[in-house]
Amino acid sequence: MATSEAAERFVRVWARGWAEHDVDALLELYAEDCVHRSMPFREPHRGRAELAAYLRWSFAAEQVSDVRFSTPVVGQHGLAVAEFRVLAEQDGEPSTLAGCVFVRFDGDGLAVETRDYWHAEAGHREPTGTLFLN
Repeated sequence: MATSEAAERFVRVWARGWAEHDVDALLELYAEDCVHRSMPFREPHRGRAELAAYLRWSFAAEQVSDVRFSTPVVGQHGLAVAEFRVLAEQDGEPSTLAGCVFVRFDGDGLAVETRDYWHAEAGHREPTGTLFLN
C-alpha cells in the first residue's frame, strides 16, 4: 500500500476511532509488533496489547466532542506526519489536546512505529499556526 493511502486511512480511522473510543478499530491500523511512543520521556508501548491498554487508560476519563486531523504530510521511507486537535471533557472539565503524530508504515500500510507530541490546555480552544486543512 502506498504511504499516502496508508496515512490518509490512518488519520480518517483515528479521527472516528478517537471520537468513539473504538480501540479495536484503532488497533487494526497497527502491525502486531508496533512501537508507540506517547510522550518523549515515557517508556514506549510495544505491541498491540500494550497499545490497547494505553488507549483504554487514555480514554477512560475523556468524553470527546470533536476530533480533527490535518491532511497528512508524506515523506520518504514510509513516513508521514499529521496534526490533531481534540475537544473533550476530562473529569467533567473542558479541555483541548493538540499535537502531531509521526507514523512509519510497513509495505502493507500498517503502522510499525508512531510517536506523538502533544499539549493539553484547559477549555476549548483552536491552536494557532497549524496545518489544519480539514
